[in-house]
Amino acid sequence: MGLDEAVTERVVAGIGFRHATAADEILDLVGHALARQPFLLESLATAADRADEPAIRAVAATLGVPLIGVSAEALIAMDARVVTRSARITATRGVGSVAEAAALAGAGPGATLILPRIASAGATCALALGPKSVTQAP
Repeated sequence: MGLDEAVTERVVAGIGFRHATAADEILDLVGHALARQPFLLESLATAADRADEPAIRAVAATLGVPLIGVSAEALIAMDARVVTRSARITATRGVGSVAEAAALAGAGPGATLILPRIASAGATCALALGPKSVTQAP
């Protein structure tokens, strides 16, 4: 590795939210999550069927990060790795926590959950750390 390169870690915020949740509420929740785990945010991830919602798109734009829509199949594939369980979400989505599953799936193979789901009235957020990658240092 050269002097102009740095090792960084991919931190993905997984987001679950109700349709009526405002962007400000989601943004505040992500801020609280990152205050607990001070890593640089690489992207947001949410269920693919919610990725076109204006609130989550506004949050991604405000934070200047890409938004990953995670398929239902990929969320369910992460279920054994989530640590928080919601009976309602399990019944409707087949996974214990959309936020945790989205974070893990979005961060890629070998990702580690570093912050289990935290919640506000209408949203949930979890953080996952992906494999290290080499990037150009500023």
